[in-house]
Amino acid sequence: MQQRGPDTDTEGGVPAQSSGPDLGTGTGTDTPADTERGAPADTERGSAVDTEHGSAVDTARGAAVDTERGAPADAVHGSAADAEHRSAAEIKSAVPPRPPGSPRSLRDRFGSPAALALAPLLVATALWLWALPRIDFRNIDEFGLLDRFPIAFYAALAVLTLGFVLTLRRAGTSPGWPAVYCVAMLFALKAPPAVLYETVRYAWASKHDAIISRLLAEGTVRPGTDLSGGMSAYDQWPGFFALDAGLVRAFGVEAAASFTNWAPVALGLLTLPVLVLIYRTFSDDWRLVWTAMWIFQLANWVGQDYLSPQGFSYLLYLTVLAVVVRHFVRPGSAGPLRDRTVLDPAATAVPPATSTRQRAIAVLLLVPAIAAINASHQLTPLMLCVTLAALCLTRRYRNLGLLATAGALMLAWYLTMGRELFFTTLSTLSEKLGNLLANSRPGFAGDPTGPGPELVGSANVLMVLALGGLAAAAVLLRRRLARSALPLILAAAAPVPLVLVNDYGGEMIFRVYLFGLPGSAFFAAAALVPAAGARSRAALGARRFAIVALPLALVTMLAGFLPSYYGKEGMHYAQPGETALTRRAFDQAPEGALVLAATGAFSDAYYRYDRYDRWFFTEQEVDENLRMLKDPAGYLAGGIPAGVPAYVILTPTQAEAVIGEGYLPPGGFDTLIRSLKRSPLFAVVEESRYGVVLRYKPTTS
Repeated sequence: MQQRGPDTDTEGGVPAQSSGPDLGTGTGTDTPADTERGAPADTERGSAVDTEHGSAVDTARGAAVDTERGAPADAVHGSAADAEHRSAAEIKSAVPPRPPGSPRSLRDRFGSPAALALAPLLVATALWLWALPRIDFRNIDEFGLLDRFPIAFYAALAVLTLGFVLTLRRAGTSPGWPAVYCVAMLFALKAPPAVLYETVRYAWASKHDAIISRLLAEGTVRPGTDLSGGMSAYDQWPGFFALDAGLVRAFGVEAAASFTNWAPVALGLLTLPVLVLIYRTFSDDWRLVWTAMWIFQLANWVGQDYLSPQGFSYLLYLTVLAVVVRHFVRPGSAGPLRDRTVLDPAATAVPPATSTRQRAIAVLLLVPAIAAINASHQLTPLMLCVTLAALCLTRRYRNLGLLATAGALMLAWYLTMGRELFFTTLSTLSEKLGNLLANSRPGFAGDPTGPGPELVGSANVLMVLALGGLAAAAVLLRRRLARSALPLILAAAAPVPLVLVNDYGGEMIFRVYLFGLPGSAFFAAAALVPAAGARSRAALGARRFAIVALPLALVTMLAGFLPSYYGKEGMHYAQPGETALTRRAFDQAPEGALVLAATGAFSDAYYRYDRYDRWFFTEQEVDENLRMLKDPAGYLAGGIPAGVPAYVILTPTQAEAVIGEGYLPPGGFDTLIRSLKRSPLFAVVEESRYGVVLRYKPTTS
């Protein structure tokens, strides 16, 4: 139970009048009292649609019974004072029967509100199931899956969006329906690869499968062993892989590949309740909470939720943040933020304060989660520390003991298990520190080429601008909400300075976006879900605007998510024949051989990675790649050490990747293959539509 301030809106059981905007009662019922002209209480805080003519509306923010008086909070007819002393049954019986011959309402025609909420879900499910086997994923072209999804698939997503907006009308009294729609949208968006693909989606996921398989085979990690391609780092941060190895044994499957494609759905389901806890800490308007959750899902396009240490540690990061904002409030720090008269109508009062002893116990309880973050990922512990440091800027969450504990655990891991990569990273800071343009550049090389990748890049930029614009508008226009939810603003802004420190392999800008997403999604939702209860002309105008703006914004963000997530699917899906070709090439190469590929973004690129060296020769500056294309065979031969057997593997997913990432110009990959096949330095070992494997034949001279 969260501690609330005294009820300042009523006196003696009669609604009080005020010249200011309606602020609500501050109780768990979330029923704002009308403060202008003593009008009946506005019960529309959970409604996404404005009821302009006094029609009955649904109470959407809290229980239907006033928790302070035990009386009903839904005053649909009559005065607010009378409604407080009438039971739900009396109110229901007071509704006059429908006169004979009068038009039937939607409820009369279709049944209960639950049936109205269920209908779009059933329609969307039928459309999605019909569309699923018709997704032509085996013939992906330059637009990824965007032109391979049937119309019914897009229609299913549109119907889910419509159903979600409709369920917001009763989000307070029936918060389960928006939750069901959030789960349904998560499944509709991210389950198709898990259901359809025969191989692991995304090259990095297959890389992690190889790491888990090696851990299962050897039963231990070797953090001091030097492995090519930076693979030693995975032995230095093995926590996530040890967990997955345990899951492989528990499920009785052969490898993690059997459940890898389900990771986005599983992590999304686990993230949902954690985010709800965070958002409910700062708002008791269920409309705002679920809209923020919906926006978070649509804006989470950066692809970090696959089977990865990042996805796992991000979930733990959010869990720690949820505990901190709910249970680490310092005594006497809330000030007026428990007074409903100074809070935004959608805001909740600051959680109850905890004593020093209680916070110390909570720190001890959080140590395992923080330790698991440190054991699993290099960057997330640093993100956690900068977030906790940012929260210390407020008196409300100034918990130096927790910050010191998180920092000590991070440094302890960096200086022991992860010391080799840590010191290597420190040695590069001199050239990357303060280099904002280079550190914020996505990827390794140039700009994406081709209509599909260019569309993806444009969608990424527009999504960031839309999310940031909405969030900034809410911070400026709803300053009272921004004041009470200041920790979310600080948590969203805290990772930004890290762009000045390092490029993190071309991914820093994506990680900053990801860790700022929870707060950004909350305030973007606040811009689309106006505060209910206020009767000013501006408030009524905002509600009318939201009728159109909310569904339009959600559909627009959905349109941005799809190309961002599925626009490069040609480099994420490998047909079984390509995977088999890659494995045969590795199996026939002698141990210690050098394996060359245009890029590491292809399935099973790290198969048996501890037995071979690898050289992904286009993952460098574009100018160097252009020089390489003038004489590919001579360029590659010059990089192969004398006496080392070498093989070249070139596959269709690599062809998509070098274009999508901008490594090579259009036609460059075909030029590369033709040159190597004509050269006497390389002999074709195997060639099919799934790729070509060549063996290096060094000359005697």
